[in-house]
Amino acid sequence: MKIPISVLVVIYKSNGGVLLIERADKANFWQSVTGSLDSPDEDLAIAAAREVHEETGIDVRSLPSGALLNMNHQIEYEIYPQWRYRYAPGVTSNTEHWFSLLVPDSTPISLAPREHVAFQWLPYKEAAKRCFSPSNRDAILQLFAAPRVGND
Repeated sequence: MKIPISVLVVIYKSNGGVLLIERADKANFWQSVTGSLDSPDEDLAIAAAREVHEETGIDVRSLPSGALLNMNHQIEYEIYPQWRYRYAPGVTSNTEHWFSLLVPDSTPISLAPREHVAFQWLPYKEAAKRCFSPSNRDAILQLFAAPRVGND
């Protein structure tokens, strides 16, 4: 059973490009990297780095220190009914913790084909519009509203 605590990682480049990946189980469902903790006591940053590697092939350990940042923001959302079977009976909500990951422009992407079928780099405003998840949209917009990243 999945643990109802997850991470969302907005992967971006210094030019403002944001990586979106398309879910294999739902056509046109574009999102950032997401995933549940493997155990209730798994460190959030470790879970974020693990999910990034599993879903994109990016090894966070090979990036400069500080590339992966906890955005210190979490939300609770209702789990879509079609995906509740993955959780313990009666679990209907999930707590999602937001992270950002700055990668070099030349970063190769290697998708996990059972999870995602396509990827694209988009300007952040376009990426935010393309996300099927309102929380994913909000995470992207919040990241680019921060002074350390800058606005267009």
